[in-house]
Amino acid sequence: MTKQVEKVDRVIIRFAGDSGDGMQLTGDRFTSETAAFGNDLSTLPDFPAEIRAPAGTLPGVSAFQLHFADHDILTPGDAPDVLVAMNPAALKANLKDVPRGGTVIVNTDEFTPRALTKVGYAADPLEDGSLDAYKVHKVALTTQTVKVLEGFDISRKDAERAKNMYSLGLLSWLYHRPTEATVEFLQKKFAKKPEIAAANVAAFRAGWNYGETTEDFVVSYEIAPAPMPKGTYRNIHGNLALAYGLIAASHSSGLPMFLGAYPITPASDILHELSKHKNHGVRTFQAEDEIAGIGAALGASFGGALGVTTTSGPGIALKGETIGLAVSLELPLVICDIQRGGPSTGLPTKTEQSDLFLAMFGRNGEAPVPIVAPRSPADCFDAALEAARIAVTYRTPVFLLSDGYLANGSEPWRIPDVADLPVIAPNFAAGPNKVLEDGSEAFWPFLRDPETLARPWAVPGTPGLEHRIGGIEKQDGTGNISYDPANHDLMVRTRAAKVAGIDVADVEVDTGPDSQAGSGAPKVLVLGWGSTYGPIQAACRRVRREGNQVAHAHLRHLNPFPANLGRILKEYDRVLVPEMNLGQLSMLVRAQYLVDAVGYNQVRGLPFKAAELAGVITDLIGSAEDRHSDGHSDGHSDGHSGATDTVEGVGV
Repeated sequence: MTKQVEKVDRVIIRFAGDSGDGMQLTGDRFTSETAAFGNDLSTLPDFPAEIRAPAGTLPGVSAFQLHFADHDILTPGDAPDVLVAMNPAALKANLKDVPRGGTVIVNTDEFTPRALTKVGYAADPLEDGSLDAYKVHKVALTTQTVKVLEGFDISRKDAERAKNMYSLGLLSWLYHRPTEATVEFLQKKFAKKPEIAAANVAAFRAGWNYGETTEDFVVSYEIAPAPMPKGTYRNIHGNLALAYGLIAASHSSGLPMFLGAYPITPASDILHELSKHKNHGVRTFQAEDEIAGIGAALGASFGGALGVTTTSGPGIALKGETIGLAVSLELPLVICDIQRGGPSTGLPTKTEQSDLFLAMFGRNGEAPVPIVAPRSPADCFDAALEAARIAVTYRTPVFLLSDGYLANGSEPWRIPDVADLPVIAPNFAAGPNKVLEDGSEAFWPFLRDPETLARPWAVPGTPGLEHRIGGIEKQDGTGNISYDPANHDLMVRTRAAKVAGIDVADVEVDTGPDSQAGSGAPKVLVLGWGSTYGPIQAACRRVRREGNQVAHAHLRHLNPFPANLGRILKEYDRVLVPEMNLGQLSMLVRAQYLVDAVGYNQVRGLPFKAAELAGVITDLIGSAEDRHSDGHSDGHSDGHSGATDTVEGVGV
């Protein structure tokens, strides 16, 4: 039959099913097909928080959302245009996010009385009219997959497992995705089980053919490739980009890299990836616990390597003493905190930005540490390079604050030219650096570089550079143990001055393509950090399309702040700080710059929605205009109740 092809500029698809239905693999393969086609894209995997949650229950639902378009996009999308629900639990957990008129594809085989009762459906939603507001396609995915695979020498259970590939084939037809790479992937993945490989390929192709021949789908959709700057691209997850960035830093500095880590969600993928790259001088050590992991990494740094440790919030709590030791010893160390929902075990598979205070203050004594935060999955590569540059140049531990949204999400990444990577110079001490009063020469391990205040980095075993290490305070210059009050005061202030004086790039302000000087200039600045970049930028685009002016600044460096940040904050009538916490950055900027920053805060385990933020920004713009026309400021958060509540909630 002849079918209609409709051109669209973007679409958001969510695959949802039981944790054993292969939704993450399905979404990942559809993403790979989309990346190969040339669309811009952004993804949001959503994993169950419980290990082996009961099948068919709401806690066991696994989902994968993909937003792809023929133009530049910034987020995985606020709401899915298409929901693929493999069972009643997946439908019930996700239907609320689908707008009226959206498409719902359901696997009818799973809508049994027992499965419906398990999730609280009193009646079958496929029959009671509750889905009348949606375009519903009822497909017996399991039955059709099993029938296709009747001639294969596999068990019925294995045949049923291939239903995700059947659904992938159907969606690939529906959106004109290339298929060759998926066939090659399946053949490679199941190379040791050729019959399983052939069955999955057959299921995939059968799903495609079903879309081509069934009367249920009379329209398919084309989304043209997105224009992008010239270069070689690949789809990349945040954790993979971070791992590659660390390897690049190792090459740029000429230092072997050592990772000491204990597996923890959502950081474990970095350990898994780096363990594959011994050919690049990477050594990985899966320690028995978090404390051993960072202890080994710090020991590697003392030995002249690029020491790295990876973890999430609960692990940082355990690593605190050794981070303080690294501050005292003044050795390079990169600490990757892939943040997740807390406190304690919290929401291990969900995202949050609540470790900023932990990174800033989570140690005993005065122990300042630089903090770097990536803003997107691909940006994790550059952030890792920057964290390593600061660590090596200034002889200090550095926090790299990613989060679960960035770690598991993906986007196109333009592979950089190796020649364009920054040079990181370790500048190891080579000999004595101090002439004593008697004319003899000595090595002083705490004699500092006058520009960076960094101490020499002496590799153990270098003749004449022997020195004492440990957590007890050192004497300035000589490095001898010292309990002198004046010396301790000097060393504490010097370490703080070293961090405060780190050379970081100025923060840039995006005022949009049509911003005008004078009366047309934005009066509201949205200040963000980390993974809120995409939702904030997408929200600002919406606000500007509605005819309003808004500025956006995004921080990569959270300690020290960029030198121009204070001046920028004072240029705007109102400053909005959206965060996935209860107001940590907003409290820091209020304290340091005495700016009436307004917090907009959520801790739902999910990223912000652009439409929601756009509404908040629009309200604040109205408040700023009202206050500007009155000619005074009352110091309160008029015009937006959510922002007011948040500011009051942190005691301002």
